[in-house]
Amino acid sequence: MNRVPENPLPCHRCGKLLEPGRGDLYVVRIEAVADPFPQCLDDYLGQGDLFEKMEELIEQMRDMSPVDLMHQVYRRLTITLCGPCYRQWIEDPSR
Repeated sequence: MNRVPENPLPCHRCGKLLEPGRGDLYVVRIEAVADPFPQCLDDYLGQGDLFEKMEELIEQMRDMSPVDLMHQVYRRLTITLCGPCYRQWIEDPSR
């Protein structure tokens, strides 16, 4: 059974404080994963040395932090929304 948080939670769109357990909020879980369908290595065979391409990629990543690298592959976010914001967001998340 989920434990009800004791403190109010903010709506991540309008900032209204929401009381958990009253049925007036939505918890939205967003999970983003980089393309899980890798290119076939055959695509690279005619384009030069595969190891050279891998070294180029490693060089591009050298100055990136581990967090930045991870965010390019996987992100998970949980937000809370009040009823009106949820109804707007679910129809058009860009608003």
